[in-house]
Amino acid sequence: MLRIAIFVTLLLLALAYALRKGGGPERAVAAILILMALADQALHLFVPVEFLAVDTGHLMIDLAAAAATMAVALTAYRFWPMIAAVLQCLPLLAHTTRAIDIGLHPVAYLTMQVAASWLLPPLLVAATWQHQRRLALHGSDRSWLGSSPPSIRTEATP
Repeated sequence: MLRIAIFVTLLLLALAYALRKGGGPERAVAAILILMALADQALHLFVPVEFLAVDTGHLMIDLAAAAATMAVALTAYRFWPMIAAVLQCLPLLAHTTRAIDIGLHPVAYLTMQVAASWLLPPLLVAATWQHQRRLALHGSDRSWLGSSPPSIRTEATP
């Protein structure tokens, strides 16, 4: 239980920081993580937690999160969303492994599903910090590939 409380605390702090200080990609990934957490809670209201077979509820959540994070990674003017997309795809390997090897121990399946999620809050914090750093250095920070390049500062002539 302490492990879960620590993770939730780290996640909430990272989400608050990203939503308050992040650019478009940081806020988009924060929104994805919030939706994942809400979907997970809703799932547990209706389906008991067990890891004896492929967990189709979490598989659906993980598929949606991976697809959404990949969309951010492909459209963001940042590198870090690629790392986030990979981390979101790792739980899909857990589901695939479980489908292939039904004899996989439930603790191994659980660990494979959740281990990568521990890396997402620090990644989001680091990305938000980098965004703030670029803003301080350059005055702007382009968020998306399709957006216009930053305006060039010009001095007003008298």
